[in-house]
Amino acid sequence: MGLEAPLSLIEGALLGGLLAAAACRVAWPGRWRPAGPRACLALAALALAQAFWSGFTWQFVGGYALLSVLAWPWRARRRWSRLAGAIGLAGLMLAALGPWAILPSPRLPAPRGPHPVGSTIYRWVDGGRAELATPDAADRRHVVAQAWYPAAAARGRKVAYMDGLGRLPGSVYGLPRFIFRRFGETDTHAALDAPVSTGQARWPVVIFSPGYGAPRAVYAGLLADLASQGYVVVALDHPYESAIVQLADGRVVGPAPFQARGDTGVPHMERQVLVRAADVRFVLDRLARGDGLGPLSRRLDLTRVAAIGHSFGGATAVLIASRDARIRAAADIDGMLYGDVRAAGLRGPLLLLESGGTQQMPRYVRATRAVMAEVPAGGWRYAIGGSNHLSFTDAERFLSPPTRWVAARVMHGPRGAADTQAVAVDILEAFLRGPLRDEPADVTAVAARSAQAWPSR
Repeated sequence: MGLEAPLSLIEGALLGGLLAAAACRVAWPGRWRPAGPRACLALAALALAQAFWSGFTWQFVGGYALLSVLAWPWRARRRWSRLAGAIGLAGLMLAALGPWAILPSPRLPAPRGPHPVGSTIYRWVDGGRAELATPDAADRRHVVAQAWYPAAAARGRKVAYMDGLGRLPGSVYGLPRFIFRRFGETDTHAALDAPVSTGQARWPVVIFSPGYGAPRAVYAGLLADLASQGYVVVALDHPYESAIVQLADGRVVGPAPFQARGDTGVPHMERQVLVRAADVRFVLDRLARGDGLGPLSRRLDLTRVAAIGHSFGGATAVLIASRDARIRAAADIDGMLYGDVRAAGLRGPLLLLESGGTQQMPRYVRATRAVMAEVPAGGWRYAIGGSNHLSFTDAERFLSPPTRWVAARVMHGPRGAADTQAVAVDILEAFLRGPLRDEPADVTAVAARSAQAWPSR
């Protein structure tokens, strides 16, 4: 899938050197005494070079402690003290290795489609809607959208992976902000404000809504891949629900207090999906105005629009598609349905794409069957075997390969994000080709090419 190595060469050399030096000191103390000072000097030089090249990397804090102990000229003369020293060094080796369960920055696969990818970001304010998530009655609703699109060339400044880097709140996703310090290094494989491809005068549009609490950033791998197939994919952030959003006035905000307290019961979700649907409707209206769209001005075919989303975003996509005639197709990726979905109002087909057949909760099964049975244009329902709910996101790419392996088995979905997203994009592209391009496409045949994508009943 074109993935980069999880560690840079210098990081791998430093981490491997620290662990090898510690193992040598424990296993061959006699050989270590003459060679140890030179080894520690070499490791210290490597640590300085790494810090100069990449800046402070919190994952190396345990490694620095290990290096300090290795450089200390202690000698254990008694057996018990040698044993204690070996146990202490083993503990420091674990402390040096453990933080690397989380990588300094995610490594994303290159898009597979025929088009290079550009991206531009819009930070808008809906002056007609009050912001209900803040105490200030004068606050208006902010909506942030990032468009990923077919570009003439992928040259220019790369698009940042996530909002607010350098100005993050104390925690994001419940993790301390220092964990994200180097996320600016992530290559999104998209050029900021690149000229749009001249392959078509106007390009079909796909509106994407993320999962509950998830920022648009964690879908960058999927969104760039879909855009490279020939679609303008407009991904929304829903402020005061998303983990992190940078607003039009420059503020960087996280979840509102009621979201932060975990108020995610069904009544809250039923209310919140209406807020999200209004965000999508506002974005469609704003795109239709045509002004202030930068490279996408006069390049959008707004007669060919689809709505897709993951998890709670899938519920958003289906709800808005049932209420807005501008939307010609909808896809729900592994999402429970919420809101009063008027299936008969869906103008085009519906795709339900699930993770590994795990969506078997009675409420989900009842709701999706009822909706699918009433969609005038029909639709498809597939499960991607071996995937889990987070496989559609970039979340696993925050983790080192061994940690991914463990996490996948805990979540009962060993299929990785790269494979899951590739299969999902292939099925989505085949599904969208008819309503957005008027081209024949056999969704069933495309799904059948994946050994682990099957119809889900």
